[in-house]
Amino acid sequence: MHIPQGTTDALDLELFGPALEDALRPSPEYDVDRWLYVPPHYSEYRYILGTRGKRPLICVGINPSTAAPDALDPTLRSVARIASSNGYDSFLMFNVYAQRATRPDDMERAFNPRLHAENRQAFRYLLSLSAQPAIWAAWGNLIEKREYLMDCVRDFAADARAVGAKWYTAGPPLKSGHPHHPLYLKRETPLLPFDIYAYLSRP
Repeated sequence: MHIPQGTTDALDLELFGPALEDALRPSPEYDVDRWLYVPPHYSEYRYILGTRGKRPLICVGINPSTAAPDALDPTLRSVARIASSNGYDSFLMFNVYAQRATRPDDMERAFNPRLHAENRQAFRYLLSLSAQPAIWAAWGNLIEKREYLMDCVRDFAADARAVGAKWYTAGPPLKSGHPHHPLYLKRETPLLPFDIYAYLSRP
């Protein structure tokens, strides 16, 4: 369980660029040839956690919990299984908001634009790893927990459109129209095309 120890505006945030450089250096904690973990240590926020490969699937959840290299939580284990079942050789877990909180209800109520800016740099980096990035929208109804979360998604959608990325959902969307959260999905759940721009233009 991770309960935030305060708001992220009180933290001395690691910028994504330097944190990525650190993550690419050898670590005694985990195999950097297998894992991408930014920042490369446990903290109050996380930009990226995933595995390395030639055909990665970018999974976009709502916010990080406790997962770390070689210590995936149930959600990340499900992400890994579904990515593999759909033909991807790796997964890259990204989140709409980078603050760690096992319970989304514990996410900060005030949007931190500095944290979002660094998180957006992380997303653009993930997009750069593939000629045609594949993005799995996987935030479920949790997107409704904070008003600022949908605005974050709009920024990511704009970044994705700029590079011709394709969006998917695991199975059809929920009755609410939101894409399924990965946690209770079966390994063989198919990824289906998802019109993120129609989704974001709903009233």
